[in-house]
Amino acid sequence: MNSQTSTPAATQSRKADHIRICLEEDVQFHQTTNGLEHYRFTHCCLPEINIDEIDIRTQFLGKQLGAPLLISSMTGGTEQAGVINCRLAEVAQHYKLAMGVGSQRVAVEKPQVAESFAVRKYAPDILLFANLGAVQLNYNYGLDECLKIIDILSADALILHINPLQECIQPRGDKNFKELIDKINKLCIKLPVPVIAKEVGNGISDRMAQKLIAAGVKAIDVAGAGGTSWAKVESERAENALQRRLGSTFADWGLPTAECITSIRAIAPHVPLIASGGLRHGLDVAKALALGADIAGLAMPFLQAAAASDVAVRELAEVLIAEMTTVLFCTGNATLDELRCSESLQRIK
Repeated sequence: MNSQTSTPAATQSRKADHIRICLEEDVQFHQTTNGLEHYRFTHCCLPEINIDEIDIRTQFLGKQLGAPLLISSMTGGTEQAGVINCRLAEVAQHYKLAMGVGSQRVAVEKPQVAESFAVRKYAPDILLFANLGAVQLNYNYGLDECLKIIDILSADALILHINPLQECIQPRGDKNFKELIDKINKLCIKLPVPVIAKEVGNGISDRMAQKLIAAGVKAIDVAGAGGTSWAKVESERAENALQRRLGSTFADWGLPTAECITSIRAIAPHVPLIASGGLRHGLDVAKALALGADIAGLAMPFLQAAAASDVAVRELAEVLIAEMTTVLFCTGNATLDELRCSESLQRIK
């Protein structure tokens, strides 16, 4: 088994770099979109419902959510990240949203930063996800480390993020992805909480989703292309011309989010499915749900808001909820289930 290629200090520094780059640099996809622009809702001019009676509550992995929203995994491991996670957790608690934290590898390597992830005290009953890179299972991580990061959060599930392209471009990235399906399977059997497989912005195909579900993964977060390009992010951190070139070449690599949702839902009608990757407002969320997702995750909008203030995060949550409610009202649907069954979302090209 290979040894770790990164020191705890380097991992912590990378976390700080990621926040700065995402907030300050142009690291969005430019050519590949999330695909949701190819769909349009049929407007209902006479909804025959009272907007005050619209209900956007839902359940995911056995927990009730006030809205079908996930504050997607972003950060942790630095002082700034701790502030961001605190603000996000408090808003998640207030609106009963799901929340994931960033990769907790740094908390295993450097236990003194675990507090920056430990948001349960701010959000005692939300649906909360721990997070680790799946590739770390090939770098001396196993059941004990996964139990440790779950315990830090009192998490309801563990996200295993899958990021081969990012690791290819990242300085000293971990590139041994050999035989991970078997290790994921063994982990799923032993863990006391469900495992969620998540990409980081390049998408999960139906074929790969089938393999992951067969391995014991209980939910899929497609994290498709169209939002933040981690190839671009790592290109900004490049230490040589080769890494910069790779980041540029693969800046728009990946499967659009809409394509991932529809293809996975077609082959796995009942698997809990999270739509993320380039979702920027409540209309995107509603489209993703109508295509078959159970809940939808947003990262960049929440990161920008949380970096500003706790008020900005709360205002964002209220806007997203208002936008989703408006979609239901203007399509004549009182609940999310009605929206999914209404066939009011049409492909336009």
